[in-house]
Amino acid sequence: MNKFFIMLVIAFASLSSQVKAQLPAITIKSMEGKTVRTDTLSNNGKPFIIDFFATWCKPCNRELDAISEVYEEWQDETGVKIFAVSVDQAQNINKVKPLVDNHGWTYDVLLDTNSEFQKALGIQMIPYTLIVDGTGKVVYRHNGYTEGAEQELIDKVRELVK
Repeated sequence: MNKFFIMLVIAFASLSSQVKAQLPAITIKSMEGKTVRTDTLSNNGKPFIIDFFATWCKPCNRELDAISEVYEEWQDETGVKIFAVSVDQAQNINKVKPLVDNHGWTYDVLLDTNSEFQKALGIQMIPYTLIVDGTGKVVYRHNGYTEGAEQELIDKVRELVK
């Protein structure tokens, strides 16, 4: 019985540390070509969302469109910021800016052309969304998109800013 309990505690501890992990230190680029270290992403002590997408991923685009419709309200209410991270390969990176402009997304868009940031976080599929608290810890992870899923995102952010 004691061994089982100890194993359970160890499993829970490793799972909780995985969920509350700091962002890895990976160097990627902004859409403007500036170098960005992912472990320095922040929102002045407020929560932020990192949304991994690709230009060819229809669910990703639907998710970012749905969030875009309410993003200004979210910012006014909670101060949340969104970093949209494209995982398009280098040969397709020229498609990112036209897509962002066409959809009118006002997010900070970052380019993970070698998927290093994505891999460092253990992300296998997109869309993939993270919420990072004001101290830089990943506190929420979500894979995929279904209509209305953005409500769960803002609910989690609201919990963090209370």
